[in-house]
Amino acid sequence: MSPVNEPAGHRGMMAWFAQNHVAANILMLTILVGGAISLTTNKVEIFPDMSVDIISINVPYLGATPAEAEEGICLRVEEAVAGIDGVKKLRSFGLEGSGLVMVELDTYIDAKDVLDDVKAAVDRITTFPRETEKAIITELTMRYHVMSLVLYGDVEEATLKELAQEMRDELTSLPGITQIEIVGVRDYEISIEVSEETLRRHRLTFDDVSRAVADSSLDLPGGSLKTAGGEVLIRTQGQRYRGSEFEQIVVLAQADGTEIRLGDIATVVDGFEDSDLAGYFDGQRSVQLQVFRVGEQNLLEIVEICEDYLAQNRANLPAGVSVATWFDRSKMLRSRIDLLTRNARYGLAFVFLILALFLDLRLAFWTTLGIPISFMGAFWMMPYVDTSINMMSLFGFILALGIVVDDAIVVGENVFAYRQRGMSHVDAAIAGVKEIALPVTMAVLTTMVAFVPLLCISGVWGKFVRMIPIVVISVLAFSLVEALLILPAHLSRGHPIAAQRGGLGPIGRFQGMIRKGLDAFVDRVFEPFVQRAVAWRYLTISVALAILILTVGFVSAGFLRFSLLPKVEADNVWASLSMPRGTSVDQTRKVVDQLEEAAHRVRDRVDAEWRGQPREQTVWARLFGGNDRTAVPAEQSLFKHIATSIGEQPFTRGDAGGPPTRADRGGHAAEVNIELLDGETRGNRFSSERIARLWREEVGEIPGVSSLTFTSSLFAGSDAISVEMSHRNFDELLAAVEEFKQTLGEYEGVIDITDTFEPGK
Repeated sequence: MSPVNEPAGHRGMMAWFAQNHVAANILMLTILVGGAISLTTNKVEIFPDMSVDIISINVPYLGATPAEAEEGICLRVEEAVAGIDGVKKLRSFGLEGSGLVMVELDTYIDAKDVLDDVKAAVDRITTFPRETEKAIITELTMRYHVMSLVLYGDVEEATLKELAQEMRDELTSLPGITQIEIVGVRDYEISIEVSEETLRRHRLTFDDVSRAVADSSLDLPGGSLKTAGGEVLIRTQGQRYRGSEFEQIVVLAQADGTEIRLGDIATVVDGFEDSDLAGYFDGQRSVQLQVFRVGEQNLLEIVEICEDYLAQNRANLPAGVSVATWFDRSKMLRSRIDLLTRNARYGLAFVFLILALFLDLRLAFWTTLGIPISFMGAFWMMPYVDTSINMMSLFGFILALGIVVDDAIVVGENVFAYRQRGMSHVDAAIAGVKEIALPVTMAVLTTMVAFVPLLCISGVWGKFVRMIPIVVISVLAFSLVEALLILPAHLSRGHPIAAQRGGLGPIGRFQGMIRKGLDAFVDRVFEPFVQRAVAWRYLTISVALAILILTVGFVSAGFLRFSLLPKVEADNVWASLSMPRGTSVDQTRKVVDQLEEAAHRVRDRVDAEWRGQPREQTVWARLFGGNDRTAVPAEQSLFKHIATSIGEQPFTRGDAGGPPTRADRGGHAAEVNIELLDGETRGNRFSSERIARLWREEVGEIPGVSSLTFTSSLFAGSDAISVEMSHRNFDELLAAVEEFKQTLGEYEGVIDITDTFEPGK
């Protein structure tokens, strides 16, 4: 039929696609192929790349008290950078030995430009105390930690560090891994100890010894020498790397030819720096290799490379040394992916089953197929809207899963209604989609608009959640394309239903029975109810208003709790310990021992309770998958590992850096971390929150502790309640703070009350 003689109802883009199956299939295949390619090439990470819009200014002031650091550094830096364009807020921290100023930027400004202005402003400050060192000015960025590999055993610290360095070099030589950091072990250091009495005996000064060491431990270029055979570079190699080499340095040469070497007058110690940093894993000395993702690297591929490396090289470790994985972040991502795929699988099955019961098998199949087509379209668009596969975007897909199929069902049902009247498939498809196109489009657009405000959130939180509306809007847009252009083409084949009445098979007769039952419900129950609701409109409106008032009252009365960022249960429970500054590492170690002993008692208690409960798999787990308790050995513990850090608080500090609310490095700081079995294996009865509560109760009150907090959740946001107090008189301020803390402690349910003041030296 020529376009001139074409019926009016068969004109337009939707009608054209309904009659041209090849074009519709090409569009569908383009979406599917584009999504498949994007899935294999798109960046995979835990959370999206983003800038925190904070510049850190750290000025070392060795030996200074926090008050001196505040007056000599913080105030001067604040005055210098406060007027720079783009500076939103300043926060200063007077610490022992340094002053720290955090510059928060406006979101509209380029952080690189402000960074240059801040550096120039700080360089112009000429009133810093003479004892200060060069300021360290950096833009804070998110560090994308993937997992940690822990080397541990009953061996020397030097052995663990050498093994860690060797493992780091081998891993970074593999394609796909470029950044690994060794933590939990001290840096190498060669110390030279010389007494004043020895110096006097040999008529030497400390500067003489220092000068001799500096002049004798360096490589010097000597230029080049041209010869008949070519040019020769001349260079003296005198750099010393070991303590025995430093002992041979000549400090004083006598006129009679005798020499006094460094080893004759000093003690040279070739070891580690004098710090209180130490790490333990399951009670044994340990060192961690933290693996990071950079650039476009795939998080899951990095984890796979590390696991393959461990499988191949675990047996090559020396006797007494073991290796384990620690805090594998890919487990969270895999769990979110599994949740999405499981929900999608069940959703597809239920949608197809319901549609097959009430409509038609062919119609049910193509309508259900709209879900994967819409999702693949969104995957296809992700690289073009600067979106990666991460926890937030996957949450957007889970959210869209429940609403994406609605428009396809409405279109398919309307097409089916026309087919029931005896129309051909082509005519029914065209008439059905055209009649419902406008309301379906408006319904989808209104849903899209509902997510648009999430795109307008500013700050770091806005960058964090922007993935959700982008994904949902993309899925809805492609679902609309699929419902209006692709679906009608797939439903435009076949014969009128009226012509098939005599030849219905068992499936058709069963569908007929279901439809008759539904029609009977509509005619006898639903339609009379709607008629009465319309007739008694004032009563209907009153009931609706009463429900609205009850809902508002339910929320206002506090029955429905509000949380801006709800707690997410972790598979780790950790205790962060801060003693008064200046506390010796031995005293801190004693408190850590109490924490570890309490953790062992909690482990014995919960293991006895866990092993005693039934291990039969539930009916739901048999049908749909889930927690299979029969797969857990009876002798296995709920606790996988216990890691202890003395001298730092890695979990409390996190990976992104940021301003320390309390000093998290030094002999006064420690952290004890318990890794549990995954949540599905433990079940709700043995949640990390409950284990943290039992651990806190088992520890009890420890005198002399500045701060002791127990944490069992990830991404829990800031403190539940924060109060900032200020006063000109510092002594009165401290007294008010202590009184306020005691008052808060009298309220039931208030725990882990801390303040930011660090007592001690």
